[in-house]
Amino acid sequence: MAIRIETDQDLRAALDALTHRARRVLGCRFAERVGALCSDARVHQAIATGVDPASPPEALAEAFRIAKAHATRTYTDCGKDTDWMAQAEHFVAAAASAALAPEDVRRDARNPAWKAAVQARMAINCAMMEDDTQSESAEVEAQYALAREVQG
Repeated sequence: MAIRIETDQDLRAALDALTHRARRVLGCRFAERVGALCSDARVHQAIATGVDPASPPEALAEAFRIAKAHATRTYTDCGKDTDWMAQAEHFVAAAASAALAPEDVRRDARNPAWKAAVQARMAINCAMMEDDTQSESAEVEAQYALAREVQG
């Protein structure tokens, strides 16, 4: 029986019930949803690699390296003048990096798909500063719908 997903607590419970591979794929789907906020084709390719459940380990390792490098390169310090769209791009790469992180690289026990979901929401929040067509609540609902799809 599928878990009802109507709150973030429901989403986290659903994500915790997934296999590592399913978490990676769903986390990358969260990143893919906000991918338009990132201009780097390599990050888009990394996300596409992560979405494919048949991607070989070597390709996944390279995809993680690319996403992590872009997230690191686009990081800006708090308190400085902010380019909101550049910050949004950073969070797209951070979402991909979270989803693609190999189990032995993760420093905490948090679910990588949940981390990707939160980073994707951060991308939307940044984009909302420049683009009033963006909506965090719409993104949250879309994430719930994606998770329900995975459950079948």
